[in-house]
Amino acid sequence: MSKPLTCFIYRSERKADTYLYLIEKDDFSLVPENLMSVFGEPEFSFEFELTPSRSLAKEDPALVYQNLKKQGFHLQLADDLLIEQRLALKGLN
Repeated sequence: MSKPLTCFIYRSERKADTYLYLIEKDDFSLVPENLMSVFGEPEFSFEFELTPSRSLAKEDPALVYQNLKKQGFHLQLADDLLIEQRLALKGLN
């Protein structure tokens, strides 16, 4: 069984329904600069305990957990972004 991770969720000021999950509160040092420039000023939303089996509304919890463990952050993109925008932003994740 995987150990729960506390994750901290930030909303993008520029992109509706786009969120950044961090493993450390207010620590954006692991997030690439070019991603932060597109994301804009992050606005703290909430925190919660994540396990790979926890249900999430729009994301695969195992993938979020893996990204947090591996790189310290996870990017959740809005559903209505054009496919080209999604691919470009995912390339930064």
